[in-house]
Amino acid sequence: MSDFMKSLSVSASGLKAQAQRLRHVSENIANTDTPGYRRKSVSFELEFGIGDDIGRVETSRVHLDRSELPKVYDPSHPMADETGHYDGSNVNLVIEIADAREAQRSYEANLKMFDQARKMSSSLMDLLRR
Repeated sequence: MSDFMKSLSVSASGLKAQAQRLRHVSENIANTDTPGYRRKSVSFELEFGIGDDIGRVETSRVHLDRSELPKVYDPSHPMADETGHYDGSNVNLVIEIADAREAQRSYEANLKMFDQARKMSSSLMDLLRR
């Protein structure tokens, strides 16, 4: 595999991983007010292909945040117990927005790397044609 193809493969795996991360962040934001919802997160792992000397980014399984769910007092809520409390969501919007911004910037960096490798490959082909 050429070096250009390797760099395209690495950046494409980074794009895919950050897209999956953004998908989970958006799920968390959408479920901020869902009773009993636990925050989802993914971590990244380095994966080598058979006979490859380069690593690609892969996402691991989805992890649920096991921190204690906040108790919300609302006796009129259908899920409230006899004391008027129900389990809220453990999603913190400030953390989710920061994660979304970080994933977006990482995605943009991988996209820029992909585009640069593509441009270099195209320039090389132009030079070889001369």
